Amino acid sequence: MITVALAKGRLAQKAVEVLERCGLGLDALKEDTRKLVLFDDSGEYRFVFVKPSDVPTYVERGVADFGVVGKDTLLEADRDIYEMLDLGFGRCRMCVCGYPDSLEKAGGVLCVGTKYERIAREYFGTRGKTVDIIKLNGSVELAPVIGLSDVIVDIVESGKTLEANGLSVLEEVCKCSARLVVNRVSLKTKDGLLALLEKIKENLD
Repeated sequence: MITVALAKGRLAQKAVEVLERCGLGLDALKEDTRKLVLFDDSGEYRFVFVKPSDVPTYVERGVADFGVVGKDTLLEADRDIYEMLDLGFGRCRMCVCGYPDSLEKAGGVLCVGTKYERIAREYFGTRGKTVDIIKLNGSVELAPVIGLSDVIVDIVESGKTLEANGLSVLEEVCKCSARLVVNRVSLKTKDGLLALLEKIKENLD
C-alpha cells in the first residue's frame, strides 16, 4: 500500500484531479466527511489528511510515502525528503512587503513580521542584514500598518490586501507552487511508486 499525505484545501483538490487522470478511483475523497484516513477504490492507496505544515513531517518520518505541499511550507520545514515534481498549481510568490520606503527608513536592525521565520532569516542573512523576526500567524499585513514591524515576509497571490492597506511588494524572495515530495526510503522500496510518479508527470496540466 502507498500512503499519500494531503492537506485539505485547494492543493488537495487539485492533487486529486491529477491522480484521477492517472487512473485512480478517488470518489471517497470527494465525499463530505470528517474521516482523516481514506482509500482509493482499489484499496492500494491510502490518503491521510493533515495540516499543511505537517505534510513534510509525515513524509520524512515514512508515515506517508509521498505528499503534496506548497514550496513555501517545504522551505520553512527544511525536511530530509526528496522534492520530485513541481505540480504547477497553487502558484504564488514569497515577498518582502511594506511601505515603499520601509527598507530605506529602517535602522541598523530590520524588524520583520512573518510566519516564515526560517525563510526570512535566511533571505536577509544572505544579504548581510541584521533582522529582528517577530513570529505572526495571521493578518501579517497589520504589522507594518500599526508599527509592529518595518516589513513583512509573506505569500502574495493577488496583492489586493497589500494594496488596500497602502503596502506593496518590495522584493521577491522566491516563486512558490505545489510540489510533490517523497520519502527517501519509500522511493527505493515501494513497488509502483516510481511508475505512479511518471504517470503524474505525464498528466500535469
